[in-house]
Amino acid sequence: MASRENSFVEITPEGLLKAYACGIFPMAESADDPTIYWVEPETRGIIPLEGFHVPARLARTVRSDRFSIHINRDFTGVLDGCAEPQPGRTTTWINPRIRTLYHKLYDIGHCHSVEAYENGKLAGGLYGVCLGRAFFGESMFHRSRDASKVALVHLVARLKAGGFALLDTQFVTDHLTTFGALEVSSRQYHKLLEAALIGEADFTALSRSMSGAEALQRAQATG
Repeated sequence: MASRENSFVEITPEGLLKAYACGIFPMAESADDPTIYWVEPETRGIIPLEGFHVPARLARTVRSDRFSIHINRDFTGVLDGCAEPQPGRTTTWINPRIRTLYHKLYDIGHCHSVEAYENGKLAGGLYGVCLGRAFFGESMFHRSRDASKVALVHLVARLKAGGFALLDTQFVTDHLTTFGALEVSSRQYHKLLEAALIGEADFTALSRSMSGAEALQRAQATG
């Protein structure tokens, strides 16, 4: 379900956070379309933090520390990467208004990036919104194989260490299902969201970097 917003109506960071608290998020048709519309999927994608699964091949890549993982080092670079064409995706929904909004959320501490570097260059990453004990994944990208997936493992390790209760992926893709992603009904999602908005989590509870072995252990830990 989607509703279109007048392209001249200003959306504030505070208004955007209220939208997330209601279970809706903004998108645009393309990078060139100034119009933003609000989306509330009938079924919502989530990754249960206690059910996070890392395939064996990827686990070896994570442990190898082939990628150096950092947070909030190059938020603009991650946005740029997420706006690039990817296999199966020739256009982007990240228009200038979306960029400005999420930069403002980043400036006030409600948006974060996880970045994967290879030989000193940004090879992939992801970004999302924090509110209460919920993390809303927005987009991810890779320029090297597995870079965004390794960033996701580090994200989950960080969310679990910081006391998060909900990882919202908006939709479910084939590659997210390999990590345990599933679809829940709108009613079930709102119950999960309501619970996750109670209390506060800490995205920076861990040091800014950790080894792949530690990230893997934390991400897959139960209880």
